[in-house]
Amino acid sequence: MDSITWDWPLFEALNFDGGEVMDVAMEAVSGVAMWIPLYIAILYMVWRKYSWRGLGMFILAVALAMGLADFISAIFKLTGPLEAVLPELPVRRRPMFTEGIASMHVPSFDHGIYGTVSSHAATIVALALLSSMVIRRRWFTLVMTLVALLICYSRIYLACHFPQDIIIGAVAGALSAGVGMLFFEYIFLRRTK
Repeated sequence: MDSITWDWPLFEALNFDGGEVMDVAMEAVSGVAMWIPLYIAILYMVWRKYSWRGLGMFILAVALAMGLADFISAIFKLTGPLEAVLPELPVRRRPMFTEGIASMHVPSFDHGIYGTVSSHAATIVALALLSSMVIRRRWFTLVMTLVALLICYSRIYLACHFPQDIIIGAVAGALSAGVGMLFFEYIFLRRTK
């Protein structure tokens, strides 16, 4: 997959040197700590709508969806405990480790070499879709869409992923969210009717 170059121009257009402030901001966006208030708000909204039992089932559904999304993306990175699952899979180097790109801003090289499927994109899309389907508020869906887009963009800004890696990760996240929602509907919603 290292021979894929169709998304290089888009990557070069989106990846730029925004200065130290932008680098720090994008690192924060890609991290977890910044989003803790959002996660707490999601849990609160689910609790208000479905009570404690529904919140417990939602947490299990999110763990299933995000775990599945992360599992899928890890297979394509050939790292960790899943590196031997499908070793013949074609992999793609992260932009920061790819030669031939005309211009690239790389704030940090503290990442694994492969980035075929973005775990960040997969897990945030899984969370955004699943929580939007459970909470069912238009404004909340808009907020989660913007958060997912921002996190996905931060991965391009930080030279961790090409746009294709983000797209594949988002598809994996969407499929995982569907599995999580099926679990939530079957275990909780159908049994409470």
